[in-house]
Amino acid sequence: MLFSAARSDMTESFLLQDLIAVSADRAPDDAALTGGAHTLSYGELHERQRRFASALQALGLKRGERVAIWLDKRAETVIASFAVPAAGGVFVPLNPVLKAEQVGYVLQDCDARVLLTSPERLVQLEPVLLACPGVRALVVTEGSMPVADEVAGRPCHRWSACLEAAVTREVRLIDTDLCAILYTSGSTGRPKGVMLSHRNMVAGAKSVASYLENRRSDTLLAALPLSFDAGFSQLTTAFHSGARVVLLNYLLPRDVLKAMEREKVTGLTAVPPLYIQLTQLEWSSAIDQHLRYFANTGGRMPRTTLDALRARVPSAKPFLMYGLTEAFRSTFLPPEEVDRRPDSIGKAIPNAEILVLREDGTECAPDEPGELVHRGALVGLGYWNDPEKTAERYKPLPLGVGGREAGMQLPEFAVFSGDNVRRDAEGFLYFVGRRDEMMKTSGYRVSPTEVEEVLYATGLVGECVAFGVPNDMLGQSIQVIATPPEGAAEVDVPALTAACKARMPAYMVPHGIDVRSGPLPRNPNGKIDRKTLSTDWLERHPA
Repeated sequence: MLFSAARSDMTESFLLQDLIAVSADRAPDDAALTGGAHTLSYGELHERQRRFASALQALGLKRGERVAIWLDKRAETVIASFAVPAAGGVFVPLNPVLKAEQVGYVLQDCDARVLLTSPERLVQLEPVLLACPGVRALVVTEGSMPVADEVAGRPCHRWSACLEAAVTREVRLIDTDLCAILYTSGSTGRPKGVMLSHRNMVAGAKSVASYLENRRSDTLLAALPLSFDAGFSQLTTAFHSGARVVLLNYLLPRDVLKAMEREKVTGLTAVPPLYIQLTQLEWSSAIDQHLRYFANTGGRMPRTTLDALRARVPSAKPFLMYGLTEAFRSTFLPPEEVDRRPDSIGKAIPNAEILVLREDGTECAPDEPGELVHRGALVGLGYWNDPEKTAERYKPLPLGVGGREAGMQLPEFAVFSGDNVRRDAEGFLYFVGRRDEMMKTSGYRVSPTEVEEVLYATGLVGECVAFGVPNDMLGQSIQVIATPPEGAAEVDVPALTAACKARMPAYMVPHGIDVRSGPLPRNPNGKIDRKTLSTDWLERHPA
């Protein structure tokens, strides 16, 4: 069941890789992807994607098998992300700021068969690979150090050699097939893998591109990690529209402004902490000459930050957005409504329906808080290999709600977000709060349990609890209350902080560690009472 990869008459995208193929067929010489000083046209991008897909098939990749990608934002990352599905596989993008132990967990959890990474990252990962028996092959990009023909018992294949593979035919797929697994922090414990189909990602690209009015003349700046749904959406919306994407691995916020001016960026999507930093800098007037819009995701944009951005780029339209990895994208606030309701997360994006439901599954009245529930083509396929968590978040839509009528027999699954919202009389949504204990910091969702597991593993605490507190810069900052380990009089806070930095990505490292004598208070279930401790902390730190 194969079909030709050439498809020169293709006019519509159904699969993820079609987004590149259609634009390459329409305008092969148009610029598609810029990384550093190098730009690939759509024709070149499509050709390299096809060759790497063929190389993966030659490595024995079977339909549905997972390929993990642990790289920064670079051309190889993009090419591989679209080539893996073309080869029939499932791509698993890993945040480049993760530590080797966390990468190892994902490799084991998704049972990855192939890993694409750089020589420098491979050195960090070599000890971990011994515990990942499923990984059969390594593909390594060019780097600053040589790579052996074999690492941890796995053959190493050079990226450059893979791009010399003869083009073969793509695997026959349909749009409901699994395309990607994006790992996101769960409410408890380790990250969980959100499964997205080709349909989810292509429908999301078309929907977002429609309201952002993306076009061939656009240049989008990819500042967010490509392991984020919103970060990867910069690629899908651009390629659907035939626009150009500029990849940026920035060290300082000023690098973002320089890139926007240099590349004449027309669209920027970022998280509030980055926007806050950007508003503290001087902007070149040239940015406003080209920027059509700026979009916010990953948390509420402070009003002062929004006002400062609009003052710096008065010609750009502001889009305030809300999204779930479990449903790729969910809502946006039209620019013309920003002045009237700047605190709103807007309404459903095109081709999606957002419901506000009570505990019993009935719809809430106007201004009555309830759970945000997303239905439609963007609803993902659940959590990889985790039926319990899938059943908690992906549930059958009750009859009589939305488009569900009593005569319909097959269930329709929707995403129950865990977020409380309210809908006003005009249909605009407002975020109220989380139903669980997840923390949102710097645009990342962080599980307090995951932070606590690392703290316990250091052996430097007796008991501990992590929680988020409001922070204008980060959304929430992570605070920890800890007791000394058995036999110790104090917690060695500098050593504990250093251990956290060594074992966690920067966004997960606690911003404060409050030492208490034990034991910590318990709730009626015998668990450490996180709510009481966080409330007490806020009362003692009113600023």
